[in-house]
Amino acid sequence: MEELINQFQQKINKTSLEFQRYLVDKMDFNNRLIAVKGARGSGKTTFLLQHAKKNLDINTTLYVSLDHLFFLQNTLVSLADNFSKMGGKYLLLDEVHKYPNWSREIKLIYDNNPDLKVIFTSSSMLEIYKSESDLSRRAITYNLKELSFREFIEFETKIKFDAYTLETILENHNQIAQDILKVIKPIPLFKKYLEYGAYPYYKENPDFYYQKLLNTINLIIEIDINAVDNISYDLIVKLKKLLFAIATSAPFTPNITKLSERIGASRAVLIEAIKQLERAGLVNELYKPTKGIGILTKPEKLYLNNTNLMFAMASDNTNIGNLRETFFVNQFKYLATIHLAEQADFLINQKYTFEVGGKGKTQAQIKNTTNAFIAKDNIEIGFGNYIPVWLFGFMY
Repeated sequence: MEELINQFQQKINKTSLEFQRYLVDKMDFNNRLIAVKGARGSGKTTFLLQHAKKNLDINTTLYVSLDHLFFLQNTLVSLADNFSKMGGKYLLLDEVHKYPNWSREIKLIYDNNPDLKVIFTSSSMLEIYKSESDLSRRAITYNLKELSFREFIEFETKIKFDAYTLETILENHNQIAQDILKVIKPIPLFKKYLEYGAYPYYKENPDFYYQKLLNTINLIIEIDINAVDNISYDLIVKLKKLLFAIATSAPFTPNITKLSERIGASRAVLIEAIKQLERAGLVNELYKPTKGIGILTKPEKLYLNNTNLMFAMASDNTNIGNLRETFFVNQFKYLATIHLAEQADFLINQKYTFEVGGKGKTQAQIKNTTNAFIAKDNIEIGFGNYIPVWLFGFMY
């Protein structure tokens, strides 16, 4: 354990608090067991270390990644028990899905160490409540999304803006945009964000960002999905083919028969594969609100999860219409329910209708529709129910 403590101290010394993710202000750290889910590259490790450095007593805190060699000869339960006996109060566990029987041992830690608070991170696709040992009565779950446009601006310029609820944006978008424009010009930054602003590691080496993003995609499929679902090599190949097919076509209504032929998989395998990619944070499935979603129901429309994935995987498919819609869907994920609208593009919380378009977009698609808005690209300030599309990147 001494080695783990020394490595944790070294990590803490290198951890900067200059830029912190939105979730820091959203979480209730009083809970004894907290799960933080997020796609690979979204910043879960940095989030844990920043929380430790900012809010916890380092002398009673331990961070450890569960793929550490320590666990080849030691169990998680024994680590927690020994740490608690030494006066430990906070145990931060990274990448739990890489540890066999993680849910059973975390349950035992929770039940046997009432003075120990545990925060653990996992792949976004890990279904915590369907794990072998039910943690639904114990764990509070949060999702760490990729950088929002607001966070990207802070990351790039060190200028911090407030986040706004959807309702606040709909009611006061003109004034909010005016206040932002007093400080920055958002449109050039928005174009940069669409290309490379989703994952914090873009700053490490911008010239090799797409290469690293492609490597991350491979790791998600080959390691993260495999760690959760224990899939075969043949299915790994099919998942990669499917993702490429989606990337070069999305957003699109999937033709299951043609897709099945293209990647060599049955309908049932294909639909489950799409859902695996969605849970892994690589694609987004959309349905109309009137349609029941069963286990074998194909999505009515598919998008890549964010615009950076589009540039990395299918630069020929990055037309501005695709980029706008992909951005819009991504920013609402986990914040609201989003469906395909009957007449326009999207229906949010089964209440607000949105048409997403360019500077020349008119009211035609939302005529005679209540609570309807145009999310318009390439404008700095909106008016009436016309709202700059970039402003929806300020919701977290």
